[in-house]
Amino acid sequence: MYLDPVAFRIFGFSVYWYALAYITGILLGLCCMLKVNVRLGAPFSSCTLESFVNWGIIGIIVGGRLGHIFYEPEVFLENPLHIFAIRQGGMSFHGGFLGVLIAAWGFSQKKHLCFWRFMDILAVATPIGLFLGRLANFINGELYGQPTSLPWGVIFPKGGAEARHPSQLYEAFFEGIVLWSILWYTTRTQGSALPPGRLAGIFALGYGLIRIVLEEVRAPDSAFNEAFFDILHVTLGQALSFPLLVLGLWLLLRKGACLRSKRR
Repeated sequence: MYLDPVAFRIFGFSVYWYALAYITGILLGLCCMLKVNVRLGAPFSSCTLESFVNWGIIGIIVGGRLGHIFYEPEVFLENPLHIFAIRQGGMSFHGGFLGVLIAAWGFSQKKHLCFWRFMDILAVATPIGLFLGRLANFINGELYGQPTSLPWGVIFPKGGAEARHPSQLYEAFFEGIVLWSILWYTTRTQGSALPPGRLAGIFALGYGLIRIVLEEVRAPDSAFNEAFFDILHVTLGQALSFPLLVLGLWLLLRKGACLRSKRR
């Protein structure tokens, strides 16, 4: 199966589906944040949420790319300039998550905002980006699954002659559609009654569980990942998702107290 990772070309410049996925995800994510903010009683002004976009983009790109280097160190040791080839894919969710977490913490401290309430709003928007990002992974023919005999198996150019699980589509459905639906429904039914950190906890716990389960059908995406599995008998993705489970459980069990700040 071959899907061109280039969406279109204009004036000799190639525009990749991966880049379009990020741009669309950020725009739709902002729209979602504005709606969720209203449902939670408008703790922040629209201007505040809009002003975070640049912080979030930096956190996603820097964190995601550094995380990808951690996943595939051999690629970057061979060609250090590959770090700038973002349009061709190669972003780690765990790295991007940490990057956004740090960006949100710095932003909330600067603006005197309730950090966990701010993370609640970001949590609902994140599955949108995950959904589009996984579709871009599928088009790029990367992060595919283990060999399978199931009728929906896909032969990827980089995966040899065997049909493989389209694990990118599994993740797009569960990490994107299912997780977003749960969070969206929760904001609709409970609204401002939700304690700070509750939505962030649902997201962290949900993503951690989904990723750990789906890693079972996902092929190792690097020699480092495969070596990591041989030593600990868990994939690197599973190991990095366990802390999300712990964070999610802690957020769901805590009282949810948060220092209030003026609406900004």
